[in-house]
Amino acid sequence: MTNSGEIRLKADHPAGFAIDDITVGSFAHGFGRTANGRPFAFRTVGSTLELEIYRADSDSDVPGPEDVVAVGRARVTDVDLDDERSVVALVRDMIPDAAPVEPAADRDVTTVRALLGRIGSVIDGR
Repeated sequence: MTNSGEIRLKADHPAGFAIDDITVGSFAHGFGRTANGRPFAFRTVGSTLELEIYRADSDSDVPGPEDVVAVGRARVTDVDLDDERSVVALVRDMIPDAAPVEPAADRDVTTVRALLGRIGSVIDGR
């Protein structure tokens, strides 16, 4: 870990991959940049780690649903969420397998639909 809080991985990991912020534990989450410079964020929802990779040319410091270009999900039942290295390794390994998503213009996502989806997640306990 560098003084700025950024984790730099050893040379055997993709050059440029970095986690800028990470919180470990049962609600592990964080954000960083892929090896090709795309920002990403991840969070634990139930027993799944969800990863969103955003477009590189986003004008916003906080990407929105329209900026998502790929998503990934992985079960965390065999991962020690209290170990920072384990979480970083899982996220790093998920990036190449993230599934591309259709452009936001083609998706039927309205503000109301997004809000209802988030409320549903809270009710479901995810």
